[in-house]
Amino acid sequence: MRSPLRLAEPPVPPDFTGTRLTACTLCEAICGLELTLTDGRVTSIRGNPDDPLSRGYICPKGVALADVYDDPDRLRHPMVRRGGAWEETGWDEALDLVADRLADTVNRHGPDAVGVYLGNPNAHALGSATHALPFVRSLRTRNRFSATTVDQAPHQLVSWQLFGHQLLIPIPDLDRTSYLLVLGANPMASNGSLMTTPDFPRRARAIKERGGSIVVLDPRRTETAKVATEHHFVRPGSDVVVLLAMVRTLLTEGLARPPSYVDGVERLRELVEPFTPRMAQDVSGLDAEVIERLTRELAAADGGAAYGRVGVSTTAFGSLCHWAIGCLNLLAGHFDEPGGVLFPEPAVDVVARRFVGAGHYDRHRSRVRGLPEYGGELPAAAMREEIETPGTGQIKAFVSLAGNPVLSTPNGRALGDALDSLDFMVAVDIYLNETTRHADVILPPTTTLERDHYDLVFHTLAVRNTARFSPAVFARPEGARHDWEIFRDLTSRLERRLARKGRIKARLVRRARLSLSPTAQLALLLRTGRRVSLRQLRRHPEGIDLGPLRPTMPDRLQTPNHRIDLVPHLLTGDLARLHEWLAERPQDALVLIGRRHKQDNNSWSHNTTRLTRGKPRHHLLMHPRDLAAREIRDGALVTVGSRVGSVQVEVASSEDVMPGVVSLPHGYGHQVDGTRLRHATKVAGASINDLTDPLLLDLSGNAALSGVAVTVSAVTG
Repeated sequence: MRSPLRLAEPPVPPDFTGTRLTACTLCEAICGLELTLTDGRVTSIRGNPDDPLSRGYICPKGVALADVYDDPDRLRHPMVRRGGAWEETGWDEALDLVADRLADTVNRHGPDAVGVYLGNPNAHALGSATHALPFVRSLRTRNRFSATTVDQAPHQLVSWQLFGHQLLIPIPDLDRTSYLLVLGANPMASNGSLMTTPDFPRRARAIKERGGSIVVLDPRRTETAKVATEHHFVRPGSDVVVLLAMVRTLLTEGLARPPSYVDGVERLRELVEPFTPRMAQDVSGLDAEVIERLTRELAAADGGAAYGRVGVSTTAFGSLCHWAIGCLNLLAGHFDEPGGVLFPEPAVDVVARRFVGAGHYDRHRSRVRGLPEYGGELPAAAMREEIETPGTGQIKAFVSLAGNPVLSTPNGRALGDALDSLDFMVAVDIYLNETTRHADVILPPTTTLERDHYDLVFHTLAVRNTARFSPAVFARPEGARHDWEIFRDLTSRLERRLARKGRIKARLVRRARLSLSPTAQLALLLRTGRRVSLRQLRRHPEGIDLGPLRPTMPDRLQTPNHRIDLVPHLLTGDLARLHEWLAERPQDALVLIGRRHKQDNNSWSHNTTRLTRGKPRHHLLMHPRDLAAREIRDGALVTVGSRVGSVQVEVASSEDVMPGVVSLPHGYGHQVDGTRLRHATKVAGASINDLTDPLLLDLSGNAALSGVAVTVSAVTG
């Protein structure tokens, strides 16, 4: 009998000509791809029409996937910085050096002297999912940070509070809904976020073709707004008041239809009473009549869903926004129903298996500002102060895992300066970038096409239940290491060097787990799901369709009593802060929001010619009325300033942004220091996070990157 772990199709030989199926790991859409290879090189990439989730769709990033594999900028050997110069070294030397320095830091100063940051790509790599977290846990540091708190922490905190697990996230049933309300999200560019939605354009057309509606509330007329049936401007940061006014309208007009397992409706009615549509109009600029009409339409729809993402998550009240969205979906009569919001049932149920913890809050606090942790992580906005402030627990060594926080977290320029003050820093990354350039050692893993892959996270968030395993297309180059091997070897080296007693059983369990490859662990996880096996997935590299989303409540709830409390104290307690903000908020401040493009992959891929062609995308967008008021011409170089810093960038006049709002894209502003940052010469622009403020945080610790007060003035001379 053939072992289920044996490759059905081994990596291609060097001179292979033919096709291979794989998956794109560059965003949450996880599109299935068909690669054409000629003499061992990828010569064409197209969407796989047989993939049951993406159905042949592909975006520009997927077309450019092989560019990462072939990229001359990509690091292929461990790098050590000596005297300001980078040198290649061997794996044993590099791993021993990292283990020596980290162990020395822990033995001398305690585990909290090591800080760790996990970047977004970790969620897109099977080896990181299975092996990075055990490595991080082995450090036993409380100074853990990740991209979660500059992106989605409010969403996860609310899911934990309402449904009992931070990854039990309700997903709009896009293939059957007739009414989609979108707040602060742009799935036409993102392909869905915390809503894995390949081919959103076709799905959006289908909603309208069956007589449905897509309504977008956003301070920018986004790509999604332009294909919607209706778009309304909403002032950044005010979404929470609009949403609470909608909840109030449902309750006061007798439109609420909560499921039988929902508690707290009357208390919710009391809490939202002050948030009238008229008050929301004054704060947001959205007419009260529109707020009431949209609420009625959502409730009356034959299947309706409210969906919010980064634009509401990265505000000062992101958690209250997602709580209000949750209440809308629970009360409007479409919760856990076809066409409404439903919970995916993945082949590997990371929720039921507790592959990721359910969630917790305020078990410990940051040393300097006393900020509460969420899910074991402190706010990324606190990293700089924890590095720079002397005292017990000061971060003296730092581990960056596939992240670029200098471009992605608040006041990034100051964070870069702080990283230079560390005693030691190591990065597991394939690029020398704005963050890893501060490291002493860089350990580059293999890339997507060289390793097996299965999406543990994004099948859990998808608009249809599917499963797909993608074996490595290319053999691992001689001398290269997979990410999981790096984490395994670092953990074993560290444990031999750390002066610790006890926890022998935990170390043995961790060692046994790390000795298993990600593919072997996946095979075991699939067996527990009893829906599909690894052998079946190998036979069907295009993926296996497990059917549409279906009702699963209340059995799937992870709350102790299998009921939903609409008014958890942790969330409702933040209403007092909202009332204070409403009383004190500035009325006329110019505010900054971010944006993303389908061709951009967060803070990287800007060295790819294929993705940087065409019209420049780095400009500050500003309404013509605001330009005229400041006597600034279209295309001029301007200075944008905030409390924490300033940047210079060209401005573009655009009626796609709301008056009083300016927009900079995320992930630009690459730094040049004479090192191997070839991509820095490819894309102009400035980093929005040289302007965002680390003092502005949501209840969850998420950075409030949207709605930052700024000034804009023309550069003279």
